Amino acid sequence: MCPNVSPFPILLLRPQELLDSPESKKYDDGSFGPVLVRLAWHASGTYNVFDGTGGSNGATMRFEPESAWGANAGLDVARQILEPIKQKFPDISYGDLWTLASVVAIEHMGGPRVFWRPGRRDADDGKNIVEDGRLPDAAKGPDHIRAIFYRMGFDDQEIVALIGAHCLGRAHPDRSGFDGPWTMSPTRFTNLFFKDLLNRKWTEKKWNGPKQFTDASGRLMMLPADLALIEDPKFLKYVKKYADDKEAFFRDFAAAYSKLISLGVPRQSML
Repeated sequence: MCPNVSPFPILLLRPQELLDSPESKKYDDGSFGPVLVRLAWHASGTYNVFDGTGGSNGATMRFEPESAWGANAGLDVARQILEPIKQKFPDISYGDLWTLASVVAIEHMGGPRVFWRPGRRDADDGKNIVEDGRLPDAAKGPDHIRAIFYRMGFDDQEIVALIGAHCLGRAHPDRSGFDGPWTMSPTRFTNLFFKDLLNRKWTEKKWNGPKQFTDASGRLMMLPADLALIEDPKFLKYVKKYADDKEAFFRDFAAAYSKLISLGVPRQSML
């Protein structure tokens, strides 16, 4: 399922045993997949290319205060989903488990095969947890988006490709404060996020929550940071490219996501 994966028993994390389980079908829109992707994304997205801190190596979200950051609200669910597998196969690190589960989930939901290798080593405690605020703020615009992603070492094309993961899942008022899915198929990996972003009319939602946008049906939502992708000309050209060419999106996402989950992992441990 994943190329160059060492023979971990974790490959027992087959879709039919976890992602197609009765428990998964009862969760959110009917799949654990989106929350497993979010777990790996948030564990990896703290990396700073300038000083080498953060990232999935260490799996420090197991500890406070990182586990209690507002940006990580609800991810205890994803960690609990994977805990029985960790207990059954203790030799795999949490960092490897979280990231491998995400690439398995992406492929199972119809997305591309993402290159993954083991090598993440778990921290014994939370002494090296980085400062809060390194993950993207959904309420902000292009300057913030670039500052966050450039700090990780990504360029504009990679930024847009990675944000395309918003084709999956939904926002929850009790977690991010926002509410609703981005697409009509939140458990399928598609380029619908880009198509909808371009082709639907988005107006500000009238409600008591944070600023977000809704389409004419009232069923879908976009975040201010999502609309920033079509307001900024450099981002917009990639949005149009991925809306028109699903294969290009899948290819570029797979490359960028593999890079994301490998940030900060010692190279010698991944050989």
